[in-house]
Formats: sequence, structure tokens, C-alpha cells
Amino acid sequence: MSTEHVLADGTVVFVLPIRPDDAALIREGFERLSPESRYRRFFGAVTHLTDETLEYLTNVDGVSHVAFVAGQVTLDLKTERGLGVARFVRLAEDHEVAEAAVTVVDDMQRRGIGRILLLTLADAARERGIKRFRGEVLASNEPMQRILAEVSAKMVRGDGVTVEYDVELEATPGNEHGASALARLLREAAGSMAIQLRRLGPPAV
Repeated sequence: MSTEHVLADGTVVFVLPIRPDDAALIREGFERLSPESRYRRFFGAVTHLTDETLEYLTNVDGVSHVAFVAGQVTLDLKTERGLGVARFVRLAEDHEVAEAAVTVVDDMQRRGIGRILLLTLADAARERGIKRFRGEVLASNEPMQRILAEVSAKMVRGDGVTVEYDVELEATPGNEHGASALARLLREAAGSMAIQLRRLGPPAV
């Protein structure tokens, strides 16, 4: 089901579960990502999305692999413009943890789309029994690492190139920071593109 959101500047965007026929929308949005955004999202110099990658990104089961796309109808009402994507993939070894990522095209960053997508993603995760989002950031992504430290995200592992963190989706007894941690991430998503947590995709991209 599609939901409609009005940004602070009055721009109307829609958010809906991703569908296989959204492949063109995803490709169009990817083409508008800067090289830096592509690098942070895919942890490498990815210049295009293969058909295999697009199939993986748009054919989801809605339970363990969930994704939402944000878009905008053009002024002529004839086409849709991709603005961002959020997704999580549940870990096979721990069904209460899911890897998550949010990506917003460069020319629409700092306008609140990341926050909307992450909030939608977190709600969907809770409904499916997921308690923590696991994210991986480049060790060189200092702004994101500072934010994760501020919200008391738990470091899972690091290899000097990337660092992996868990963020609680809800506060629980003995872990009251959970709700505020997610709220802090939501605020950051509203302001920047720092919530590029994990490369989620097939090996060949």
C-alpha cells in the first residue's frame, strides 16, 4: 500500500513496498547518485546495476527481505522519479537481526526522505519480529561512526576497513537507549546521507 508524505518544503513524495516492475525506477535513481554516494552504498566503485542486481533488489519476499521505494510523480503526471530506497534482509543465523540500508539520491538529500524511509523500514521490521538492525560502515566514514557511538550502538566487529554495528529498534529493560538510538538515527537520516549502512545485494554488482 502506498503512503503519501509532504516534506517541509511542500514536496509530495510517495513510499510503497518495492515491486518487480520498479526496476526502471531503481536504475533511474542509481544513475543520479554521485560517485561518493555509490561508493558509500556499495563499498566500491560501482558504475551500473546489472540485470541480476536489479532482480535481487526488486524481487523480495516481504518477510525476510523487505524493501520500500520513495518516489515522486513528475509535474506532467506521466512518469515517476525515484528518490530513495530502504531495505532490510534478516540474518539466517539470527532471525531477530536484519542488515539494513537506506539510500537517497543526492539532489534530494537533507530534505527528510531518509527519515521517512528509515521509520517505515523500522516499523516493518518490528512487525516481523526483528529487534535489531545491523549495519556496516566504512572505517573512513567518520561522521557515521560518531553518530553510532553517540547512540550507543554496539560494535559487532571491525577489520580496519569496515566496522559493523547493531542498533536496537526498541528500548527494553536494561537497554533504555534503544528507542532514543533509533530516534537519533532518524534525525540524522533526515539531515544527510550518512545512513548508508550496509551493502545489500548479490556478489556481482
